[in-house]
Amino acid sequence: MPSTLVLRQQIEAALADRIPSALTPPPRLLRPVASISIPAVDELLEGGLPLGAITEMVGPECSGRTSLALSFLSQMTQTGKVCAWIDVSNALDPESAAATGVDLSRLLWVRCGSPLRNTQSISTDGFTLPEKYLVPPPIKKGLHGGGFGPHPRNEVKGLADAVGGFLRPEVTAPRCAEPQRRIRPEREVFEPNTPRRVVSQRNPVVSGKPWSRIEQALRVTDLLLQAGGFSAIVLDMGSIAPEYASRVPLATWFRYRAAAEKSQASILLLSQHACAKSSAGLVLRLQPGNALHEEKAVFTGVEYCVEVARERFKPVSTNVIPLRKPPQRATDASWQSRAPWAGAR
Repeated sequence: MPSTLVLRQQIEAALADRIPSALTPPPRLLRPVASISIPAVDELLEGGLPLGAITEMVGPECSGRTSLALSFLSQMTQTGKVCAWIDVSNALDPESAAATGVDLSRLLWVRCGSPLRNTQSISTDGFTLPEKYLVPPPIKKGLHGGGFGPHPRNEVKGLADAVGGFLRPEVTAPRCAEPQRRIRPEREVFEPNTPRRVVSQRNPVVSGKPWSRIEQALRVTDLLLQAGGFSAIVLDMGSIAPEYASRVPLATWFRYRAAAEKSQASILLLSQHACAKSSAGLVLRLQPGNALHEEKAVFTGVEYCVEVARERFKPVSTNVIPLRKPPQRATDASWQSRAPWAGAR
């Protein structure tokens, strides 16, 4: 009497044309993944980045975050999918993206906070947009109400200082019995890739600065997730200081995670500090790259290192305790990014 294994092989061979592997259960996948086109990183992540989840790439400047994101978008756009890059700091270089292999015709590039160019008109599909529609209207001053100026209470502020400037110094000098106004010290705020500036502690974020660009980027991400049709959305906040990026409410990331699971879109968050918390399905921590020392006087490339800081979906462990210690999975990997003039080695 043939054994069970022989019978199973005979049944699968008879049904191979209609039902391949009829009696072999398919491998269980906790979440579909997409390749990054970097063999070392794909092997570390067991296939690539998860689809329908938030992947957070954390690291300082020159740590390989943009290289990983561009490599992932290159793989997605070459398969005919549409992606989006939300550039909070206007740091994306289209030429570098095209050199990586990204199909720019399938990439939506959103630049947050970038001013309009000084052009007479913009022509789209034969329709010319006049210049008056590109220039913001002047601020209307006057009484409050109806959008014709601020409240009179705000207009009174600073009036005493303005009037005091016309008087003599001995008249404007405060007396000992008068209460002295406490002046808060100013502090310096340093941001990467921006000149040094001094702002007040009372209002550290002013109009057109990091927080306004972050708000604009979050609104654009909401619109793209609601519209659908994007397989990957990159939210680049790599040049934003952690004190601004950490102000994003956790409810925002939770809403993005739910929308990504529904549309099966991959959201890549590039930042210096982890801010998505439990909403991130995968957190990759990158270290600053080291220059390759292959030539003494010629720059040939950079070697990067990535580490899996947290992974939400892991293989479920069974209750069976093996006699031998199972092999441990590696949590870090390294890869090299070579300059075009260095050639292959």
